[in-house]
Amino acid sequence: MASSNPDKPTDNSVPIQQIIDAIQSIRHGDVHIVIQDGNVIQINKTEKVRLK
Repeated sequence: MASSNPDKPTDNSVPIQQIIDAIQSIRHGDVHIVIQDGNVIQINKTEKVRLK
C-alpha cells in the first residue's frame, strides 16, 4: 500500500513514462520494476515471442 510523505519531493513523471513506454512496446512478456529507498532504480523488460 502506497503512502504519501509530504517531506519527500516526488517527481515520478520520468520513471512513470518509462514504465508506460516499456509496457506499450511489448505484445507478450513482462515488465519488472526495481525500487530502492522509495525510488525506481531499474526497469527490466522481457519480451516473449509466441510461435503459433
